[in-house]
Amino acid sequence: MLETKATGCFLTARAIVPLMLEQGGGRIVTISMSESTMVRRGFVPYGPSGAAVEALSRVMAADVAGTPVTVNLLLPGGATDTGMVPEDTPAATRERLLDPAIMGPPIVWLASPAAAGVHDERIVAAEFEQWLAGHQSAGNANRARGS
Repeated sequence: MLETKATGCFLTARAIVPLMLEQGGGRIVTISMSESTMVRRGFVPYGPSGAAVEALSRVMAADVAGTPVTVNLLLPGGATDTGMVPEDTPAATRERLLDPAIMGPPIVWLASPAAAGVHDERIVAAEFEQWLAGHQSAGNANRARGS
């Protein structure tokens, strides 16, 4: 799991970021998890591998700051129904699981031209509409001030 998540993200970024810089920009969106999951008892190696991906994303964001490449983190905002939930999970717990499709709209937006100035953000998909409204309000306020 560590090799797939952490090393895989690193190797992919190492290969693609130089191409993005040559071609005038690009977007990297890494998938994260709640901080409590990263350190939860019984979640080795899943939690630490997620922590590694998050740290890698933050370092990549710092490394490409000031370039046309953006790096952002996206997490669902709760447990998702990924097909890996144990069969004996109580129905009440299963009902609270998020649909993995919750990740779609924020990823599509983060990859779009509208997200050009969004960099080094940690965005919760379950709260994306509120985050986006706040982001747009802040942008409008900055434009009104001439910033």
